Formats: sequence, C-alpha cells, structure tokens
Amino acid sequence: MELHGANPYTFRTIDTMSESVFKFHDTLTSRAEITDLSANFANDVLAVIGLGGTGAYVLDFLVKTPVKEIRAFDFDFFHVHNAFRSPGKLDENELGKPKAVVYGERYDSFRKGLKVERKFVNSASGAELDGVTFAFVCVDKGSSRSEIFDILISKGIPFIDVGIGLDRKRGPVSGMVRTTYYSQENAQAVRDKRLAEMTGQPDDIYRTNIQISEINALNACLAVIRYKQIRGFYFEESSYYQLLMMIGDLKAFGESEL
Repeated sequence: MELHGANPYTFRTIDTMSESVFKFHDTLTSRAEITDLSANFANDVLAVIGLGGTGAYVLDFLVKTPVKEIRAFDFDFFHVHNAFRSPGKLDENELGKPKAVVYGERYDSFRKGLKVERKFVNSASGAELDGVTFAFVCVDKGSSRSEIFDILISKGIPFIDVGIGLDRKRGPVSGMVRTTYYSQENAQAVRDKRLAEMTGQPDDIYRTNIQISEINALNACLAVIRYKQIRGFYFEESSYYQLLMMIGDLKAFGESEL
C-alpha cells in the first residue's frame, strides 16, 4: 500500500452493473452486508406527490434507495424561499423554473427510473398512478390532500401522508410533525379518523413560508424510515399507523391499534 499509494478504501466510481438503477455502482451496500435487505425495494414503483419542503427531502432520500422507479409530481415553480427548504446546492439558473424541471435535472445523473412531472395529482390522475406500489403525500393544502387520498384509496395504493403543525403561542416556535400510514387494507379506516387536515388552517405559521428545513428533513426522515420498516429493511417494534413527534420535548408518540 505504501509503495503504490493504493488501499481498499479508495471509494472510486465504478461503471454500474446493467441491472442496477444507479448510474454508479453502490459498493458500500455489499460491504455492509445488507444486500438482501436492499433487495426488498427492487420491485417498488414509488410516487412522491408534492415537492415542497418535506417532499423535496423525501425525494432526495428515495433517489438513493434502490427502488425500480420513482414518479414525482409538483405543479409549482422553484423560488428563493424553496431554496431554503431544499436539499443540495442552488444554481441561480434554477430560480423561476418549474420544480419538476429543477429536481429532474438535479438527480438525472444519479439514477435511472426517475420521472418528475409538472402536474397536479387529483381525482383524474388515475393513469399517472398506474403501477405505483407505494406513495408519499407531501402537500399542505387540505382540499388537495382530500382528492389525492380519494384516488390512492380507490386504486388500492398504500401511502404515507406527512404533516407539520407549528405555532408561536409560547414565543419560540413549537409544534409537531406527523407521519401517517394508510395501508391497502386499512386506508379508509385510518382516513375516517381524520388525522390529516382536509381543509385549510390559516393560523398555522408553517404556511407563511417560515424556513425550518431541519423540521422538513425530520418529517421526511420519519416517513422514509416508516416506509423502509414496512418493506422489512428496518426492524419494526410496533406497527404504527400514526406517529407524532413533538418539537418541544423531542418525544415521539405512536398509535398502532385502530
């Protein structure tokens, strides 16, 4: 090693194998001996609906997960306030472009099987969701969420819905993040519990574009970890359909019984 300046930890890039979705070969998964667990994602076609603060981080995490295909949807444009709640670098030329274009270009060099579209997902979006095996709902408008729930439940697609609720009643920002799992079998029963907002909440300061990217990332982390538990990658102590994490004391509370 000293003579030739070489070692087994060069982390060089390797041309990807033909069956991989990544454009660079992931050498560390095999080194960590978790290839069998990563194989649990091989046939998944995921949808990420909404690329705002939390949705952008969800997409970033999923791009690096060996799922077969990712479809992401957002109709809005990418502006300065979005840059402050978005992973990765900012290219000034991205400002004013559709989010679909921005994120599609950012991750195109990383993997295959990624399609980011400038579209609303609503009750008429059946064709766009054909073949989807799991979805992430990352929208903050209640009426939009209601239509998205309708189409996902009607097509039998399991999904995770995320939410953030913030206030300043005690001065500093307080509140919670929510991760709710709607399984194929129990989606309607969970929906009937009205855990997610289906109407607007004008008093929630999150909707004033407060910059809390760490809370967005936390919400995304909890959602992706829960998905990976469902797929058997992470150990699952209790099968929670609802998880709340409080910002004030950093405690999490889960519900497992309907």
